[in-house]
Amino acid sequence: MKQPAIFVDRDGTLIEEVNFLSRVEELRLFDSSASAVRALKEAGYLVIVVTNQSGIGRGIYTESAMHQIHQQIQIDLGGMIDEFYFCPHLPDEGCLCRKPGLGMIERAQRDFDIDMERSWMIGDKKIDVETGINGKLRTAMVLTGYGTIHQFQLNMKPEIISDNFGEAAIKILANHK
Repeated sequence: MKQPAIFVDRDGTLIEEVNFLSRVEELRLFDSSASAVRALKEAGYLVIVVTNQSGIGRGIYTESAMHQIHQQIQIDLGGMIDEFYFCPHLPDEGCLCRKPGLGMIERAQRDFDIDMERSWMIGDKKIDVETGINGKLRTAMVLTGYGTIHQFQLNMKPEIISDNFGEAAIKILANHK
């Protein structure tokens, strides 16, 4: 049976924005992240992180360091993230996986039986909203991270604009069928 998914951006959405986060010691979950992920999981959503990580391609940190951060996020969230997908490429490399491209979304579709019509993309940047629109997903923007700036740069408005990930989850669950 197909499950809807919440595709969630990592930096500035699930965790506090740190320019090129490279150390577990710098990792800070937003206060609402754990309760939001738990509520979404209890409602039957897959929770899948999709994140551009060009710091790897820039040589600022290693893929191993990023995986350590993802392992800590899993620990902090009680193992509730279904999967982490990342793009290590630079913005100008033209890869298919970098948001707003759909490579990470398509990979998740191959790995999971996802009900795309009931799925959402949540993020704090214009490219997150564009990714959702490109993937024909419902979209939510959070005003954490870059959201306060990027909300004014959007060509197409998301269905939901929320102060944070927790508030976005509450609004999504209010519409959940």
